[in-house]
Amino acid sequence: MLGDAAASPNTDGPTTDVSPGRCPHMLDRMRTMANLLVVEDDDTIGGLLSSGLRSQGHAVRWSRSGRGALRDAAAGDFDLVLLDLGLPDLDGVEVCRQLRAAQPACVLVILTARDAPSDRVKGLDLGADDYLAKPFDLGEFEARIRALNRRGQGLPDPTLSMGALVLNRSSAEAWVNGRRIDLRRREFAVLEALLIRQGKLILRERLITEIFGDDDPVTPNALEVQITRVRRKLKGSGVEIQSVRNLGYLLSAR
Repeated sequence: MLGDAAASPNTDGPTTDVSPGRCPHMLDRMRTMANLLVVEDDDTIGGLLSSGLRSQGHAVRWSRSGRGALRDAAAGDFDLVLLDLGLPDLDGVEVCRQLRAAQPACVLVILTARDAPSDRVKGLDLGADDYLAKPFDLGEFEARIRALNRRGQGLPDPTLSMGALVLNRSSAEAWVNGRRIDLRRREFAVLEALLIRQGKLILRERLITEIFGDDDPVTPNALEVQITRVRRKLKGSGVEIQSVRNLGYLLSAR
């Protein structure tokens, strides 16, 4: 079921050089590098969901509690929230209501083992876009999101820009002054995370989780290595990555 549906990870190989105006968009928008929040207290299910979605190129934040999910929702912008109603600390229906208030533009999908139709009705009435009952296949989840996209509930424009920098989340490419810059998978993830929150501080620990995941072993200077590489490639863009000592990083105009 869930664990068998993960797709092959992205590669770091070179891609064909094209201008931003002619950059091909992928037909399946679930292949975009979306920013997802998974709210699931079960370690097995949460781990499989997070690793499966990351392997398809998505940035995933995994919260194991209702309070943690609300903190994450207040601190960042998410394209999609997958919410388990059976949380250990807060009522899932109330978390659904507060998440919708905190993230009004995101796609919100309820995940639960509850069979009572009333729970589904409550969740949908409080702003959820769809409902998935456990167990489910990751492919089924993707199909539900594609259906939401067709109904106009889809993810935002994949193009992000600042100064002379343009980044396309669908094709995983970036340009400076119309010239494509070569970015490896994690370099792109660093730049995307900073560009989504341009001008805002991202804590170092949060950036490490988004770039490397919860399960990947991370050396002490792994993030700094990626930041240094991206800085070199941003020359001439009018954009710079600023370090905030002992806290994190932010992307700003020069």
